[in-house]
Amino acid sequence: MPRVKRGTIANKRRKKLLKETKGYQGARSKKYKAAKEAYLKAQKYAFRDRKKRKIEFRKLWIIRMNAAVRKHDLTYGKFIHALKKTKIELDRKILAELAVNYPKTFEKIIEAVK
Repeated sequence: MPRVKRGTIANKRRKKLLKETKGYQGARSKKYKAAKEAYLKAQKYAFRDRKKRKIEFRKLWIIRMNAAVRKHDLTYGKFIHALKKTKIELDRKILAELAVNYPKTFEKIIEAVK
């Protein structure tokens, strides 16, 4: 039987991981073990923070709306309650966009709510 040289698949797997960690600092991009640990942690953070990003943006929209609504002697909570009462179905993202970039339109919404 001829001799079989092994390791091509393992080498391919290691090279693939090192390619993924390119740009990491120090040993985390050069040494396989450190790179693997860094990669796993990075993936964990990426998964967690994709969820977190949605929460952060919602907070931002609420802050922006609250600031815009308070100029018209309302609070955010009362404004949202009034929107639901008048059956205006705009989400927070759109309302915050209107409050920041189109204040005249946002004022019309507030007038419709009052």
